[in-house]
Amino acid sequence: MNTPSAWRRALLLTSAVAALAGLGMPAWAAWPDRPLKLVVPFPAGGTVDYVARQYATQLGRQIGGTVVVENVPGAGGSIATARVAKAAPDGYTLLFTTPNHTINPALLPSLPFDTVRDLQPVSLLAQIPELLVAHAGQPYNDFAGFVAYARAHPGQLNYSSAGNGTLPHITMELLLLRLGGLQVTHVPYKGAAPALNDLLAGQVGLKMDTIATATPHIKAGRIKPLAIASLKRSPLMPEVPTVAELGAPGYQGILWMGVLAPAGTEAAIVQQLQKASVQAMQQPELNRQLQADGVEVLATDGAAFGRLIDTEIAQWADVVKRSKIKAD
Repeated sequence: MNTPSAWRRALLLTSAVAALAGLGMPAWAAWPDRPLKLVVPFPAGGTVDYVARQYATQLGRQIGGTVVVENVPGAGGSIATARVAKAAPDGYTLLFTTPNHTINPALLPSLPFDTVRDLQPVSLLAQIPELLVAHAGQPYNDFAGFVAYARAHPGQLNYSSAGNGTLPHITMELLLLRLGGLQVTHVPYKGAAPALNDLLAGQVGLKMDTIATATPHIKAGRIKPLAIASLKRSPLMPEVPTVAELGAPGYQGILWMGVLAPAGTEAAIVQQLQKASVQAMQQPELNRQLQADGVEVLATDGAAFGRLIDTEIAQWADVVKRSKIKAD
């Protein structure tokens, strides 16, 4: 026989089920009840991997669980992206990605996933503006001098990058287009380290770098900064003007870092991930560590991240077409 107390318990249980259903979650869901996997499309040890691991630690604390980083390099990040795009949309597999995500559709038309349809933006976490630097022996000392020299000597200047289709290559070509089609020769390398080494040796004249990696060599007098590729000056180098203020309004060359989930992930889980991601990146100690390395914390919502992805897909498609860029 049912007692009044039993009826009350049944009523409370029914109310709880209805509340969870209203959030778009099944009543038995207890997310997260096992570790999350954060897939990073780069080898361990670099700047992106470092930020990903710091984020993973803080995210785990915010959600009361564990976040494990899995490095899956190769094919410009498309292998890692495909793995996440095809993963179960249950909130346990996430992609920590960079502008390779928006560059690849222009370079690799036969990707095994749809960049927009198969992945859902969670949060744009941080960014590192690029820094245009020149070898100390170059016959110009500032951005205006570089532009004037390049116009007077078409095709005689060169710049290095980590390879065809990498962000420094794409953003430099965008800059050259924005400056009226300056002719500066691209010299691709297999990685950022050899590209920087040949700049330091004077084998190439220019490079899109970052404050973190360029600062020691600037202080040693081996390279000189010309302009930073962000809309505002960096507090780490306030004396270095932006490209935008020197003749290319609105120009940006940004290494951003953000998180995506497989499309179809429950809205309530995405919202919880987004909230936890913002809280993770806003931790004061993490902020101080990242800012010291030239990393700017953003922590936006998924909608803002989605707008950036849409904008960049169109932008890089245009740059790749006009500059006739081919993948390695």
